Amino acid sequence: METLTALLSAVRGCQLCAEYLPLGPRPIVIANASARLLIIGQAPGMRVHESGIPWNDPSGDRLRQWLAIDRDQFYSDTRLAIMPMGFCYPGKGRSGDLPPRKECAPQWHARLLAQMPAVDLVLLIGQYAQNYYLQDNFKNLTDRVQNYPPNSKFFPLPHPSPRNQMWLRRNPWFECDVLPRLRERIAPLLETI
Repeated sequence: METLTALLSAVRGCQLCAEYLPLGPRPIVIANASARLLIIGQAPGMRVHESGIPWNDPSGDRLRQWLAIDRDQFYSDTRLAIMPMGFCYPGKGRSGDLPPRKECAPQWHARLLAQMPAVDLVLLIGQYAQNYYLQDNFKNLTDRVQNYPPNSKFFPLPHPSPRNQMWLRRNPWFECDVLPRLRERIAPLLETI
């Protein structure tokens, strides 16, 4: 039987799509057997690739604000895991970073999830994570984020990128209605004993 330690070692040595990565492979993932909250985003950006620390950028600052979790807890709490759709920086496109590489999720996600049996809540950040994990009838990300069933194991969110400023301005209900619900779901998972 595969152990989490061995699996993470395999992930960190992955070369599956090395030829397509402009900066080479540097898989960014945090997994813990005790994780109760799992964050699935898109793929590391350039800053995250350089530092090796997930969500170590303005998007991460906003995400932590949304979650009402400080930086120390975000990176040290073993009840929180981070697993992007693509583990490595995919490169730049015309209007931002390229989409996450499609090889990662089918290769690694199920195996990592099997090693995190205590996960109670999965935050699906952005359309790539939502399209991979959810098969629903919502017409778009906005409709899904606004109307997703509140007690589901999955919690869809927009990407917290500064590029989404316009979306956040157009959808004030997100801050008023969704963020309080999100914080309410997260609090018991990460509360201090």
